[in-house]
Amino acid sequence: MKLTVWTYEGPPHVGAMRVATGMTDVHYLLHAPQGDTYADLLFTMIERRNHRPPVTYTTFQARDLGSDTAELFMDAARDAYERFKPAAMLVGSSCTAELIQDDPGGLALTLGLPCPVLPLELPSYMRRENWGASETFYRLVRGLAGAHAPAPGETRAERAPGPPRCNILGGTALGFRHRDDIKEIKGLLGRLGIEVAVCAPLGAAAADIARMGEADFNVVLYPEIGEEAARWLEKTFGQPRTKIVPIGVGATRDFVREVAEIAGVDPAPALDDEDLRQPWWSRSVDSNYLTGKRVFVFGDATHAVAAARVAVEEMGFELVGLGAYNREFARSVRETAARYGVEPLISDDYLEVEAAIEAAAPELVLGTQMERHIAKRLGIGCAVISAPVHVEDFPARYAPQMGYEGANVLFDTWVHPLVMGLEEHLLGMFREDFEFNNDAGPSHLGSHKQAPAPAPASASVHLAEANPETADAAAVWRDDALAELKKIPFFVRGKARRNAETFAAQSGAEVITLETLYDAKAHYGR
Repeated sequence: MKLTVWTYEGPPHVGAMRVATGMTDVHYLLHAPQGDTYADLLFTMIERRNHRPPVTYTTFQARDLGSDTAELFMDAARDAYERFKPAAMLVGSSCTAELIQDDPGGLALTLGLPCPVLPLELPSYMRRENWGASETFYRLVRGLAGAHAPAPGETRAERAPGPPRCNILGGTALGFRHRDDIKEIKGLLGRLGIEVAVCAPLGAAAADIARMGEADFNVVLYPEIGEEAARWLEKTFGQPRTKIVPIGVGATRDFVREVAEIAGVDPAPALDDEDLRQPWWSRSVDSNYLTGKRVFVFGDATHAVAAARVAVEEMGFELVGLGAYNREFARSVRETAARYGVEPLISDDYLEVEAAIEAAAPELVLGTQMERHIAKRLGIGCAVISAPVHVEDFPARYAPQMGYEGANVLFDTWVHPLVMGLEEHLLGMFREDFEFNNDAGPSHLGSHKQAPAPAPASASVHLAEANPETADAAAVWRDDALAELKKIPFFVRGKARRNAETFAAQSGAEVITLETLYDAKAHYGR
C-alpha cells in the first residue's frame, strides 16, 4: 500500500454510494467500522444536497470485533429496511470491513427481505471509485432489468409505434456537472424528436432500471460509469450505444450525427444552436492573443480527451501535455496524445503529475482540483475540467460541460485564468507609476497590501530567492537581471528563469546578468 496526501479516486464503495445516492428509492447498506462513515460529508457538504444520502452503516467499533459482527450486520439490515422501505437494497463492505470477511452480501440474502438485495463485491485494495460506480450500476441493471430480458435465441418483443426512445447512462451523484450535462443533452435529443425513456442512475428509481430494455438505444455520457452496463444492454436487448461524448462544438455535432444515424432521424435540427457563442469568440480579435497558448490537460480519461480536442481544434491552444489517472481508459488517452504529438501520462500519483507540469512549463493547466493546487504553487492559471472537484465546482447556476451551452461554459472557464493572468501582469508592470497608484485599487488576485517597489538595478549579486519565481539555490543573479525577470508575465516566468539558468550553466557564466537573460531569450527564441 502506498501512502499519499491526495488521491484522485476514493475506494470503490464510494462509487457505489454515488450510484445509490443518485437514485430515488435504492438504499445502500455498508458494513463499516466507525471512521469509515463519511457519506454525509461527501454529499451534503461537497455536493450541497438538500437531503441525506441513502446509506446505512453498521458502524462496528473495536470492542465489537471480539463478538459477532455478522449478527450486528443482520440487525442493521433489518432495521434499514423497516426504516426506509427501499425498492432495492445494495449491500457491501468498506475497505476496512473487507478485512474481517463477514460476507455481508451472503448474510443479507438469508434474511428474506421483501425487496431485491444486490450484493456488491468491490475489492477495495485492487479497484477505485469509478470502477466501483460502474460495477454497481452494472449489477443494478443486470439484477433489475435482467428479469425482462428475452430468452436465449429470442428477440425482444416489438414495442408500440412512436418516436425513437433512448436511455441516458452514466450520471451519478457527486459527478462533475452531471446534473447540468443531462439537462443539456435531453434538450438536444428533444430537438431531434427523440424521447428519453430512462436516465440512470441519476434520477432513476428501481422500476425505471427494470424497464430499460424497452428503449431503442443507449446514450453513454460517462463511459467510466455507464459503458459496462451499456455493453450488457446491447448484448441482451440488442440496443446500440453511442460512443461519442458531446464535449465541445465539434464533438457535439459528431454526437448529433451519431445519434441521428442510430435513431434514423434527420440531424439538421440539432447541428447548430442560436445561443452558441464559442466559435465566434474563439475567432474574434479579443481572443487573438490566446492563440498558441501552451496548455497541459489532466483528468479522467473522458474529460481529458475531450478537453484536448477542444483546446487544439476549437481554441487554437498548443497542447504540451495530456494525461489521465484512470488506467482502465488509458488507451483512448494514448491515442489522443499520439494524434497531437505529445507524450501521454497515465498516473494516479499527483507528485508525478506535478513534475510533468513543471517540466512542460504550460501557460494554462486544465485538470482536477489537484492540478488547481499544483498550478497555484507553480504560478500558472488553471481551470477545473474533471473530478475530483471541490465544493465550488457544484455551482447553483446552470453550467454544463456538454452540448452547445457547455461549449460556451468551457470557453468562459478556460479563458478566464489567461485573461486574469494578463491583467495581473499589467497591474504589476504599472504599479510604480504614480498616476496608476493614485487612480487604481489593489488587484483582486493578490493581497490588498501595496506591493513593494522592485529593488533598483545594481551590480550586486545574490542567490536566487527561495520562492516559486526564482527558487534555485545554485543560481546566482544580479539585481538588475532579477528586476527584469519580474517584468515577465508570471505564467511564463518560471520557464524564462529555467531557460536563463540552463543557458548560463551551458555557457559557463557564473553570474546571471541582464545580458545573460537577453542572450538566453534570443537563444531559446530561435
